Amino acid sequence: MTDPSVDPAANSERRPRRRAAAAAAADSPPRQSRYRHLVNPFEPMKVFSDDQIAAIHASALQLLEDQGMRVLLPEAREAYRRGGGQVDESTLTVRLDRGLVERCLAMAPREIVLHAARPEFDMPVWGKHVMFAPTSGPPNIMDSVRGKRAGTFEDFVNLLKICQSFEVLHGLGGLVEPQDVPVQFRHLETTRAMLLMSDKIPKVYARGPGQTVDNFEMIRIAYGLTEEEFRSRPCVTTIINTNSPLQLDIPMANGIMDYAAAGQVLIITPFTLAGAMAPVTIAGALTLAHAEALAGLTLAQIVRPGAPIIYGSFTSNVDMKSGSPAFGTPEYVKASFGAGQLARHIGLPWRSSNATASNCPDAQAAYESQMSLWGALMGGCNYMLHAAGWLEGGLTTSYEKFILDIEMLQMFAEVFQPVGGSTDDIAIDAIKEVGAGGHFFGCVHTMARYRTAFYAPLVSDWSNFGQWESAGAKTATERASEIWRQVVDTYQAPPRDPAVVDALNDFVARRTAEGGAPPVS
Repeated sequence: MTDPSVDPAANSERRPRRRAAAAAAADSPPRQSRYRHLVNPFEPMKVFSDDQIAAIHASALQLLEDQGMRVLLPEAREAYRRGGGQVDESTLTVRLDRGLVERCLAMAPREIVLHAARPEFDMPVWGKHVMFAPTSGPPNIMDSVRGKRAGTFEDFVNLLKICQSFEVLHGLGGLVEPQDVPVQFRHLETTRAMLLMSDKIPKVYARGPGQTVDNFEMIRIAYGLTEEEFRSRPCVTTIINTNSPLQLDIPMANGIMDYAAAGQVLIITPFTLAGAMAPVTIAGALTLAHAEALAGLTLAQIVRPGAPIIYGSFTSNVDMKSGSPAFGTPEYVKASFGAGQLARHIGLPWRSSNATASNCPDAQAAYESQMSLWGALMGGCNYMLHAAGWLEGGLTTSYEKFILDIEMLQMFAEVFQPVGGSTDDIAIDAIKEVGAGGHFFGCVHTMARYRTAFYAPLVSDWSNFGQWESAGAKTATERASEIWRQVVDTYQAPPRDPAVVDALNDFVARRTAEGGAPPVS
């Protein structure tokens, strides 16, 4: 057998291929991410039959008719009464006829587009569209150097910088509670920071009419909208959590009424833990959550027909030995599948979450979050809250977990990308070129595609053991720590009209001098 390394004829046959491969490599464009507007191409998973879903929906309607909701806000009870609900003031209970609920359900829009400061950041929330927003509300922050501590405004700003720096995050959130800012001013500082430091969709809290009015005014200033334009342009979301079982408190009822009246997006999310504040069965917990979500939706549509609603679910289970919440469990996944079915049954966009009960960004945090993500995304989720950073059952935001979650979100975004099946993708010519026993590293087909063929990891280290050890033997958490610090250091703020910046600063200064707005309890 002739050795091609010394056979001139063999070498002459290889040279054109090498030149073609080199030319293909030179022409190969760098890889571009496509994470801004994600579409999930897969059919949603089911855990219940269609008949069972219909039975859960009917049972929830019966629950609202027979038992009703305790509603603590007098103005909300009056709104329910005006809309046709039966109100018992002695028990603060509102009962809702199923016909009323179904009429209100028919009013809610099936498609929602959330408008950002720049049109390219607008996000559709319906059908197979997927939107990721970071964790929201933990009082504590954690990183690998300073450990766990109370959240600060500096931490809030750092997390905003990370959100703005990664395309796979499409919206913003509470991130962490800056406890060094008094509560009556906190909404002013955090909302201004969101509007000045990011182009992405803001999410703010419904903590009473005073704070809501302030937040809406700041968004109008930042977007250059009149009040009428603002009311016709959904551009901010808030979370409404019921007090399971079957209670709607004062700030949440205020939030439903204020956001509905303003035409802004309500994500109505009962937080039900099976075995604690919900029945121990998944079907029972979902029935309770579904009834509570429908009650909130009914109030919103009574206030303003056509108010945009995202159907929220956050159903998991507890550790029956300790009572502690558990997340990323098999039950959480199945509850997510079921909640997605219920959302599609009533025709609304669906919100889910990425959650873990782990106390640090370890293997447990990774596999519980991965389970949560599979349950939500394979269940057909449209709006994913707590997509990055959640730790300790929602009590802590972790910088390192934030980066590890972004890696997982980007990997899911890649899974959503279409797989080519053209003649060139099937690559018969490449197989013929390489032949038996060869390799594809240097063939023309590989060289033309290698820059864009595969996902390039953010955190994962694909080197061999020796290389990894020589580079410091760093764990994924340690690499994530280096990444978030580099991102914060290199962050660039989006351009802002100086007049808008001045107007926002003037508004915050005036409202601060006036005493701000304390939250309503």
